[in-house]
Amino acid sequence: MSKHDDIAKELAKKFHTTYKSKKGIDLVTPKRVIEVETKKGDIYQGIKQIEKSSKPRYLATNEININNALEATKNTGIGIMDEKGRIIKKASRKKL
Repeated sequence: MSKHDDIAKELAKKFHTTYKSKKGIDLVTPKRVIEVETKKGDIYQGIKQIEKSSKPRYLATNEININNALEATKNTGIGIMDEKGRIIKKASRKKL
């Protein structure tokens, strides 16, 4: 199983939702959407997945990519959380 799947499954448990591994946004809860990305090269694709959502949007990533994710989501309103679901940057409603 990949690091991405591990993180997504952990977060699904934490937020009481199911991880949809095949298509679309990884995790959708009543309050937020969460896309998991574990590779620097996938961060922008992850942002594309969630940018149109009307719910607060979060990109969850592993420790080594937190700074990359923070940089990539600057001025987007997309929040960042670590692999344990701790919020590093709160999502806001700013549109792209």
